[in-house]
Amino acid sequence: MGRLEGKSVIITGAGSGIGRAASLMFAKEGAKLIVVDRSDSVQETAKLVGNAGGTIEAVMADAGSESDVKGFVDRAVSKYGRLDAIWANAGVSGGLVPLLDQTVEHWQEILRINLIGPFLAIKHSMPHMIAQNYGSIVCTASVAGLKSGASGHPYAASKAGVISLVQTTAYSLSGTGVRINAVCPGLIETGMTKPIFDRARERGTEAKIGQLNPLQRNGEPSEIAEMALFLASDGASYVNGQAMVVDGGLSSSHPVARSGKAGTRL
Repeated sequence: MGRLEGKSVIITGAGSGIGRAASLMFAKEGAKLIVVDRSDSVQETAKLVGNAGGTIEAVMADAGSESDVKGFVDRAVSKYGRLDAIWANAGVSGGLVPLLDQTVEHWQEILRINLIGPFLAIKHSMPHMIAQNYGSIVCTASVAGLKSGASGHPYAASKAGVISLVQTTAYSLSGTGVRINAVCPGLIETGMTKPIFDRARERGTEAKIGQLNPLQRNGEPSEIAEMALFLASDGASYVNGQAMVVDGGLSSSHPVARSGKAGTRL
């Protein structure tokens, strides 16, 4: 049996990148899925999973809209009879806008999707999970929420907020049998980060992508999906209130200057 055999799972931001990789992986492990994205690319994700024999339904919705979130949570419960796990994965980067050029509206939209979205996923999935005394909530944060230097200001603030939301919610869920954790990806090639990779390829500097972490490479969407799969599964039954970092070691150190010799530093 798979690690999610027979479990009802929602994944947001499933139209591409990490969400699509997770949809394929979770379905292979036996999950019955509701996949969500505001882009119609979520239909392609559902087609890929369905063609591979998975049980799935695609929903076009805005993860930062309360009525939409309530709708897709209720849909999962109606279709599959329960909700065992939800991964609030949808997010936007906001770009690298200089601080003095940032607007309130820019901040509000990033926070609406990246932070209020996970809050809404928690709010509307909690009652169903508490009623069954079982459930796992996973939220996508980022290494940008741990330290500076990985993103623009509003994105970093939103992801720091996700980590705090996960930690505080873990105690709000005390005694309910419901767990909540965050995944903190490093540099992963997705639709959101595509411009970074495209610019590097245009300049001929693709080999330098990820050079600051000890593995000296970028991550793949499937490597983040693996962590979320673990957190959603019973294999993580004693993991709760944590921010699990998957970044090749980037956040394990203060910045250092490397010499040209492999394995050494100045």
